[in-house]
Amino acid sequence: MSPKIKTSLSASQRVYLDLRQRILEMILLPGTRIIERDFAAEHGTSRTPVHEAVQRLADEGLIEIVQRVGTFVARIPLDKLEEAMLVRTALEVVMIEKAVARATEQDIARLQNILAEQEECMLSEDRRGFYRADEAFHQHLTEIAGFPGVWRLIQQAKIQVDRYRRLTLMLPARMDSVIAEHRAVVTALESANPTQAAGAMRVHLDKVLPGIELARAFRPEYFINHLPEGEATDAYW
Repeated sequence: MSPKIKTSLSASQRVYLDLRQRILEMILLPGTRIIERDFAAEHGTSRTPVHEAVQRLADEGLIEIVQRVGTFVARIPLDKLEEAMLVRTALEVVMIEKAVARATEQDIARLQNILAEQEECMLSEDRRGFYRADEAFHQHLTEIAGFPGVWRLIQQAKIQVDRYRRLTLMLPARMDSVIAEHRAVVTALESANPTQAAGAMRVHLDKVLPGIELARAFRPEYFINHLPEGEATDAYW
């Protein structure tokens, strides 16, 4: 975030964006206790903006407030992942179909550059950089399609999936598979075949969820099945 943009935001917005990024990037891990006074001190603000940011993140399902226990980074709700991917897939398949008719040589070159960046990140085991390049790849497809605003809808739909995806990047050969799947999408765009492009995107997105059991076996404490609102679990005690 540039200093100019940063100063234009309210204290609550700055704290919200910072906390949200840390949660989505798994810097703040599921189950981590959130102590508002510590974040207030870190951001040089009162606790009110932090509290407002925490409430907003709780509304998004990224923070869980357990009465008389504390505030924690929410664990990843397994039962919400499939629903999120259904929405994401529906939106991205439409975007890739529309992008086929609009893609220019410059657009294809930009996607190829992103693929090269992902390959470099894979070789250097830079998972954070790889993930950010992945986001850029999918965002650029919505821009090619002529509907950049749809990217915000996709981001909103996949908010819980994003944390899970970061875990899958630790699985053997997953980054290599993602690059191959992205390359198939670019090839379909170059061929100007909407059916092939939609199929390549479906194949790519259908590969997201099958790794759930491996990810959960790797870090079971990061996941939870849906609980009725307000019900606490032993994990927070």
